[in-house]
Amino acid sequence: MLKKGSKLNSILTGTCPKCQNENMYVDKNPFNLRKVLKMHENCSHCGLKYQIEPSFFYGAMYVSYGLNVAIGIAAFVITFVFLKLDIKTSFISIVLAIVLLYPLVLRWSRNIYINMFVSYDSVQK
Repeated sequence: MLKKGSKLNSILTGTCPKCQNENMYVDKNPFNLRKVLKMHENCSHCGLKYQIEPSFFYGAMYVSYGLNVAIGIAAFVITFVFLKLDIKTSFISIVLAIVLLYPLVLRWSRNIYINMFVSYDSVQK
């Protein structure tokens, strides 16, 4: 499932979408909030420039919105439908889930967005 060359591998691990040999982020820990979005300029292995054009990652905001909606729906379904909690508790669980997963969503949205435009290249220089 997470073998090298798959988009899912690059998205979940945060590695370069072109070669998948280097982490795109300076700090691998997404919960280090000071460096959660701090990225390397280029991949040291294949030379891919991560910021493809100025303001490239603004498009990741739309991906982030979709991920947060999915997290909110999942939290509601789990708490209200399966656990049979009241609506107020379900709402609180939605907020907590979104807040706690926010650093992961920030990175996943960037990873998904760059993987939309860059494909894996098994032939490296």
